Amino acid sequence: MAKQMKYQRILLTCLLLSASGATLADNTNDPYERYNRAMFTFNDKADQYVMTPVARGYRKVTPKPVRSAVRNFFNNLRDVNSFGSNVLRGNVKNAGYDFMRVAVNTTFGIGGLIDVASEAGMPNNKNTLGDTFATWGWKNSNYLVLPLVGPTTVRDGLGNAVHTVYSPTGVINDRGTRYALIGTNAVSNRENLLDTTDALNEMAVEKYVATRTAYIAFRNQQLGLMQPESMDELIDPEADYESSVSPTEPTIAMPTQLEE
Repeated sequence: MAKQMKYQRILLTCLLLSASGATLADNTNDPYERYNRAMFTFNDKADQYVMTPVARGYRKVTPKPVRSAVRNFFNNLRDVNSFGSNVLRGNVKNAGYDFMRVAVNTTFGIGGLIDVASEAGMPNNKNTLGDTFATWGWKNSNYLVLPLVGPTTVRDGLGNAVHTVYSPTGVINDRGTRYALIGTNAVSNRENLLDTTDALNEMAVEKYVATRTAYIAFRNQQLGLMQPESMDELIDPEADYESSVSPTEPTIAMPTQLEE
């Protein structure tokens, strides 16, 4: 797991570095761009004044082994979601791997705090409900920025919402415990991305376009698609380029002018 997360951070950093030129060629299908840019600005300010300081404080006061244990715990819960997604998409083999990972890490990894399964070489093939929707045929989905969540697509955003409600943390009755787990997971994820976002902040680049480009490319990698040879070839694997908005999705009413 540590190697995989390190690879993901390296991939994102390389993508952001390659996007640091004065002009960034990007052809991602983004029909909601006015809304997305406004929400990106809101999220960026919230991250600047709240999440980043909290994440830096968390990194400063929490030993690295403890931070790794926290990430392992929540990744074990992600394997539970992945199991459900693989069952829905009929992938019995990967569902079996997910089940075994949860069983091994929960039993021998002290409730998932230690990633025994990865150390033992067990396949780690986490899937989301968005992947399941794609398998069922919903392949045309547009880029979308959600409040306090960040970059996603309509399809993946819906899948993540369902996962949130029916995840192991979502079914906890005690609100205090549930919110504490959600908050801890958010801080842990933000701390894990500090180095990548610091690299982005140091670049002379439009952050919205760079983030959008890096997200779509990273999603390509997660879906196992071929990576483009140049940024000009980068496309959204979910986008429908025959029309500006997929007919299966509602059109979001955009403001005629954004306030500065």
